[in-house]
Amino acid sequence: MDCATFWLTNLMLANRDIETEQIRLLAALSVCAAPIVVVSNEVGQGIVPETSLGRRFRQAQGQLNIALAVQADLVLQVVVGLPQILKGTMPWLVCIWYDMGRPMPKR
Repeated sequence: MDCATFWLTNLMLANRDIETEQIRLLAALSVCAAPIVVVSNEVGQGIVPETSLGRRFRQAQGQLNIALAVQADLVLQVVVGLPQILKGTMPWLVCIWYDMGRPMPKR
């Protein structure tokens, strides 16, 4: 699912009930038989937004990210292309794929 941040933005701009929609999303994800990758933005590590809407969005995005992480088996934070495991264990297949995408270090 790319991207949880756009999903939330669209709901907020449409004046939808964020709590209800988040419950529906998490329920749908929990019963899906296929593996799911959810991409989201971390918006809480920057400046505090000046506008009320911006502050509400920042709070709602943080709550959504926490709820998704609680339910997930694996949580990665990728910063400048480097994945950091925050929860779970990286599957070996993903490790191989990640290593294949990087140039070999010079010796």
